[in-house]
Amino acid sequence: MNEPIAITTGEPAGIGPEIAVVAAVASGVPTLLLGDSQLLREAASITGIPWPLPPHVAVEHIATGAPVVAGRLDTGNARYVLRMLDAAIDGCRRGRYRAMVTAPVHKGVINDAGVPFTGHTEFLAERTNASHVVMLLVGGGMRVALATTHLPLAHVAASITSDSLAATLDVLHRELRARFGIAQPRIGVAGLNPHAGEGGHLGREEIEVIAPALAAARARGIDAAGPLPADTLFVPSTLSRFDAVLAMYHDQGLTVLKHASFGHGVNVTLGLPFVRTSVDHGTALDLAGKGTADAGSMKAALALADRLASGVDAKA
Repeated sequence: MNEPIAITTGEPAGIGPEIAVVAAVASGVPTLLLGDSQLLREAASITGIPWPLPPHVAVEHIATGAPVVAGRLDTGNARYVLRMLDAAIDGCRRGRYRAMVTAPVHKGVINDAGVPFTGHTEFLAERTNASHVVMLLVGGGMRVALATTHLPLAHVAASITSDSLAATLDVLHRELRARFGIAQPRIGVAGLNPHAGEGGHLGREEIEVIAPALAAARARGIDAAGPLPADTLFVPSTLSRFDAVLAMYHDQGLTVLKHASFGHGVNVTLGLPFVRTSVDHGTALDLAGKGTADAGSMKAALALADRLASGVDAKA
């Protein structure tokens, strides 16, 4: 496989261009940086990397829409960010790139520019017409998938349905086997409510929605245990029984994982027709332009994308 991995360099006023250049150069993996070439040249200078970049790193110029000032958001660059994503998606679907890695974007400034944008995961699903995608975070010896992603907490319970859980478990089981090389994945599933509902006294979602969905999944051959109390599911002795955990909402699962691996964790989108990984952090506007941002998560995201795209068993 000689096709490069495409890296979208993210919000131009954030640390994305810097960490993308650092990670690509350090990796030795054939990569293609998507973004404004002058911006990337400045990012290389800031981080002490000679220009032109080494032969394994190419640049595809996509012009910014407005002048870039480190740390200062500009709605004039919102569509620039989306053009990079569209270019990477198109290249992956055409076989020009064997995977895509994304630097962080700023959801707020994209929405302020008049473009509804919930997040990378949802954008990629829409652009690829994927029937169902799953957000999986890898790090700290864990793989944590989410039943719901970027939703207000008040909307979470209504968004967890038997059908949505069935689709999520199917995708998670299939891609743990196909992408991660786990022949018989063991999935631990968290309850929604404290103590997994305490037998219905603290909520009935576990009884009426989650447990029936897990029983149906087991009937399809998926090893899904639960619903388990989330406050003890991540205890090492319990966690060791599973290859992945399915949490019901964003902060329920990712708070634990990011505590264990922040700055080195990787976000993986399952259910796409190609491999996509990303960093586990945001744009860090306060660090932009200083050349001091930690590229650890971007390096990990690129390394994991390389392993997954190569069909190499990828452990957390």
